[in-house]
Amino acid sequence: MSEEQVINVSELDAKFADEVISYPGGEHLRKCFACGTCTAGCPVSEIDENYSPRRLIRQILFGMRKEVLTSPAIWYCLVCYRCFAHCPQNVNFPDLMQVLRYIAIREKYAAPDIVERISEIDKRVQILRHDLIKYDVTKQEH
Repeated sequence: MSEEQVINVSELDAKFADEVISYPGGEHLRKCFACGTCTAGCPVSEIDENYSPRRLIRQILFGMRKEVLTSPAIWYCLVCYRCFAHCPQNVNFPDLMQVLRYIAIREKYAAPDIVERISEIDKRVQILRHDLIKYDVTKQEH
């Protein structure tokens, strides 16, 4: 969402937050007071200055259903739980992302095979990480 984006109140879904809260992991959504601890500790936000768990939570609470469910940002979360570990309100952001992903697929905002594609990407990234660390450690030993 850009700073200049105009939000049309008639397009907001007042029940979106309630729907998200109804799923396991979403229970503490309304406890968020936008402190930004989640974004500050997020490894994705370290490499993408536009990625903000805090912003996504605000969009859910404002009822910006379409914007959230069509956003690639819901797929960027690594589900590493760093944000949750640091959250003073116990807002479980990774579980919220799982809920949003489920809703996005169910409502056809995302391709049905996206989970498989993301899993394959994650596997390739883990292999690359493993190989880079192994190379670096081996290089240091010589």
